[in-house]
Amino acid sequence: MFVECRGTYAWSSKVCLIFLQVFALTISMEESVALASDGVFGDSESVINRKPARRKLDDIAGSINIDCGLPEDCKYIDAETGLQYTSDASFIRSGINKNISSKFSSTTLHKSLTNVRSFPQGKRNCYTLRPPEGHGTMYLIRASFMYGNYDELNQVPQFDLYIGVNMWDSVKLDNASHLVMKEILHAPSDDDIYVCLVNIGYGEPFISSLEVRHFHDSSYKTESGSLALYRRLDAGSTTNEIVRFKDDAYDRIWFPYNLPDCESLNTTVPIDSHAETEYKLPSKVMTTAIRPMNSSASLDFDFDIGDSTLEFYVYMHFAELEGLQENQTRNFSITLNVRGSKLKFSIYKTLNSSLPPILNAMEIYMVKDLLQAPTCQEDVNGISRIKSFYLVEKNWQGDPCAPVQPWDGLTCSNNGYESPRIISLNLSSSGLRGTISPSLLNLTALQFLDLSNNSLTGELPEFLSRLSFLTALNVTGNKLSGSVPPDLIARSEKGSLSLSVANNPDLCPSAQCKENKNSVGPIVAAVVSSLVIIFLALVIIWSLKRRKKATKSLVRSPEETWSLKMENQRFRYSEIARLLMRVHHRNVASLVGYCHEGTNMGLIYEYMAGGNLQNYLSGADISTSPLSWIERLQIAVDAAQGLEYMHCGCKPPIIHRDVKTANILLSEKLQAKIADFGFSRFFSIESETHATTAVVGTIGYIDPELTEKSDVYSFGIVLLELITGKPAIIKDEDNIHIVQWVRSFVERGNIGSIVDPRLQGNLNTNSVWRVLETAMACLPPIAIQRVTMSHVVMQLKECLEEEKAHDQTRRMEEQATESSNSIDLYSLDLELEMGPEAR
Repeated sequence: MFVECRGTYAWSSKVCLIFLQVFALTISMEESVALASDGVFGDSESVINRKPARRKLDDIAGSINIDCGLPEDCKYIDAETGLQYTSDASFIRSGINKNISSKFSSTTLHKSLTNVRSFPQGKRNCYTLRPPEGHGTMYLIRASFMYGNYDELNQVPQFDLYIGVNMWDSVKLDNASHLVMKEILHAPSDDDIYVCLVNIGYGEPFISSLEVRHFHDSSYKTESGSLALYRRLDAGSTTNEIVRFKDDAYDRIWFPYNLPDCESLNTTVPIDSHAETEYKLPSKVMTTAIRPMNSSASLDFDFDIGDSTLEFYVYMHFAELEGLQENQTRNFSITLNVRGSKLKFSIYKTLNSSLPPILNAMEIYMVKDLLQAPTCQEDVNGISRIKSFYLVEKNWQGDPCAPVQPWDGLTCSNNGYESPRIISLNLSSSGLRGTISPSLLNLTALQFLDLSNNSLTGELPEFLSRLSFLTALNVTGNKLSGSVPPDLIARSEKGSLSLSVANNPDLCPSAQCKENKNSVGPIVAAVVSSLVIIFLALVIIWSLKRRKKATKSLVRSPEETWSLKMENQRFRYSEIARLLMRVHHRNVASLVGYCHEGTNMGLIYEYMAGGNLQNYLSGADISTSPLSWIERLQIAVDAAQGLEYMHCGCKPPIIHRDVKTANILLSEKLQAKIADFGFSRFFSIESETHATTAVVGTIGYIDPELTEKSDVYSFGIVLLELITGKPAIIKDEDNIHIVQWVRSFVERGNIGSIVDPRLQGNLNTNSVWRVLETAMACLPPIAIQRVTMSHVVMQLKECLEEEKAHDQTRRMEEQATESSNSIDLYSLDLELEMGPEAR
């Protein structure tokens, strides 16, 4: 049986909400439990029969357990809870690891408290948490702090803690051994949750551990804001020990609580609140309670809240622990009285009750109004892509504009409540390489843009003229080429734009440069043509003389030449094949053998029932359905991991040199594996009538420079094919290369026109942008400007995780919609106004 009542108490600007939860030990005892029968909260009672499906914490992939300051790649299983804790290295880019003083370490101290991450640099440092359940659902977030004199200064610091862009609480410790835990119930509006530590001038911020727990529905509902924990109490505890996971499925931490003039009441019969209420209370907590020693007395207790203007939510939990006789009843009323800085509660039996009141558990939360809005999401998406595109090394963490101060190089408009906008971006002398990122188009409020003194290449894009608020553009000291867009020139001439383009040797600052180039062009062409004719004449003369000196002893037939080449390569071929047979990785096709009979050579790979990626993308196999976006992302991750292993995991490294969709094989479950590797590195395709060439690979995928990063370039082409569904050479577009075709749309900020039309439904454009930018980072014509396969793997994994979270959120919303259409739920919601005095 479940009963929920609400009482509203007004005192000045303070509103206290009381939620009371009651359930009986057995169904037969329903009539023995009554709430507020004297009319304080009303006589109504409602029974809700609902048993939603739930998973416990150990079944939740979204549980995050971070031991802050643990060395990178380290992890361990906590002996008490059985939960796995990992290093925080992948959640934050700043700070240093420190161990607490041995004076404060002991065998009984939780392992996560023996080290910390401190932040001597920067005004604010932010952890980025991304639970797979995504936004719009409730999370318990807990941060723990124990100084332990880790810096040997014996000076306990004080600093502020933020959730996103809003103040969560201040961290104040009494001494070096004092443990402070801050906990909040928070439903983020975005998939990323930022936990920020802000230096306020009283010592370096630090943190010991950070934990996230997912609540599968909004059990703790508020009208607005989040709920910061004030107290969570296990009344009548007989062990005087805290209770948490695995006893509590949500890993709430319950502290023992007893009162003078009260006695403990307990039962050995388990209390299964999981079947009765949505709060999923631990049986170990609910099987104990307190009651007054004097059966006629009331349960009286109070809490010092400090500020009478604060708003609280109070949850009281009750369970009958005794088997009541027919003539026994337990009815009681609850009153709340606020005087000054204290919350005073009184639970007393009613006139028709034969038994005193009880209390099993209690939770008190402080409302945290999140008034400051985060940065405009479009700006966040744009600056995040720019950060990824250029591999920005600045300490860019958390929200770009808040709290306290924006990212280094950014200026934001911020009035304290509306979403801030990025109005200035200064990336001068930041080591930027590649083209100017199209993601700048997302920063629609941008007024000042400084990209000077970098190594940017390509043209000055036309889309910059579509930033209508832009008043200053500085791209001096780069390697840009082409001409300045006419719209930018026109705005500069009108005085509405300060345009600086000097020290770009190949960039034409005005339209007249095109005319100059046209006049010089014929002269240059004539000179070059003359030189070519002279060179060809010299080559012909030299060839004729050489042929005359040739003797019959040096002449071989084509058959003899082929035979000799094969004899020289036979040993090399077998040795290479045996070497490749030792390569083993889940994303690299296994070489099971090789064939070498006379002039016939071949490599034998494991059978892959799904065929190759090219067939799926081209639609050649009509029996297969089009690949979804999440399937394409998984294939991209698999293939990238295979190439990364060949580059980094093999000794000596293997350069594929013919990466293409036809050489990415798929299993029945669409697991991707790289195939045909290694062969083109050592052998060229040649015949009786063609000379050997060092250029290997497939047209469309070949790197213009043919360096060790040739595979990276080719994989960038594969990524573009996954996005567009088009081949490397688009034949229906006058044989245009896919890079040129894509770039023509990207420069206009038009990503929708390049996405494969077969990708229908809820496509997450953010992840498409990120994959596109990763692909373009693989494709600079100069090899040194390209990213590594390790970087590609990291970016694609993040995209895949983001897409999975997006897909799961969509499914949950659909299921919630279906449930709301098929299930009728009834609840009791009584709101009564109470006077300032206790009854």
